Amino acid sequence: MTDCLSPEAKDDLLSRGYSRRSLGRVAALMSAGMAVRSLVGRAEASPLTALPPGDVTKMVRIGSNECWTGPFPAAAKAGAAAVFEGNRYDPSGHTREDLIRTAAKIDNVPENCILPWGGSSDPLCRTIVTFCSPTRGLVTADPSYEAGWVASEWLKIPLAKVPLDASNGYKTDVKAMLKANPNAGVYYICSPNNPTGTITPLEDIRWLVANKPKDSIVLVDEAYIHFSDAPSAVSLVAEGRDVVVLRTFSKMFAMAGLRLGFSMAPPALHEKMMRYDGVNQTHMLPIPAVICGTKSLTMASDIAARRREMDAARAMTYEHLQKKGISFIPSDANMFVIDWKRPAAPIKDAFLKENIIIGRSWPIWPNASRITVGSMSDMKKFCAALDRIIG
Repeated sequence: MTDCLSPEAKDDLLSRGYSRRSLGRVAALMSAGMAVRSLVGRAEASPLTALPPGDVTKMVRIGSNECWTGPFPAAAKAGAAAVFEGNRYDPSGHTREDLIRTAAKIDNVPENCILPWGGSSDPLCRTIVTFCSPTRGLVTADPSYEAGWVASEWLKIPLAKVPLDASNGYKTDVKAMLKANPNAGVYYICSPNNPTGTITPLEDIRWLVANKPKDSIVLVDEAYIHFSDAPSAVSLVAEGRDVVVLRTFSKMFAMAGLRLGFSMAPPALHEKMMRYDGVNQTHMLPIPAVICGTKSLTMASDIAARRREMDAARAMTYEHLQKKGISFIPSDANMFVIDWKRPAAPIKDAFLKENIIIGRSWPIWPNASRITVGSMSDMKKFCAALDRIIG
């Protein structure tokens, strides 16, 4: 298994305190992206583990932060057309480069700062492998997206979880993160945060970048940024800072099953991240997904319309919750958290009996559930079921 690690990568890992035994774990995590998807998939798969028998497609599925509809029709049509040229590895000869060029233009970053991936889980875990070690751990908010937690456990590296700042709108507390581990290898910020949808202000991220230890990385996961007006951290990448920004097409662009994303970072950081296997993963992407994603990035009016649709469904749901006196955290994304004031697991089971899949809880908040914002129809069904369950 360790054969997929170059001698340079092995020497680097050993020099940073990884044991020879742990090299196999690193290799497994990086091998063809399979272990990455298996490990981080535990979190998002969990809402489906208690599904009753029956046709899942007939259920209201607001548990996994998927989009309520498919890819933008024009983008899907472009991707579908590429299926008929599936005999070619790259029908046009520059499909990957088109994606990079388009993303660079839209986000105003140099093209050499962008790497495409099959989603964003691989570069997330790869950043942790590259910049963390048994002596330089990972710091995240709590609750937040757990992929980094799973990777740190797998790699046996220190993990610090910092509670969200309840006194400040449940935002990520960057000063508390630095205090929790002043010598961490990676400070992970999901903004908008999963599960709360709350924003970490760009000025807070800048503060952390300016005050973090040397050679550590601020990893900013912007999976939900297209649902928000918040400024992106890509400006820090363009400035050459120690920042890696992740994007995925799974949320706004409704391509969760097509597996596409990209990372943005100064080239030297990407170069370090690519040391840990012999095959450049970013060249092994399905061409229909790349073409669909590239077209999607350019569809500004469609993005705005989809966001307005989500905003309306979310606002309607908030109003219903407020009328019932149910506590929730206002969100800048296509999900939010409800505090039931009692254990969430039985409530989740009650929704399943109503043929509605709601999201999971986090250990720090066992009385809360994450709710994905679905279509207006989905959310009206959720509200009606809520009335029957809560009374």
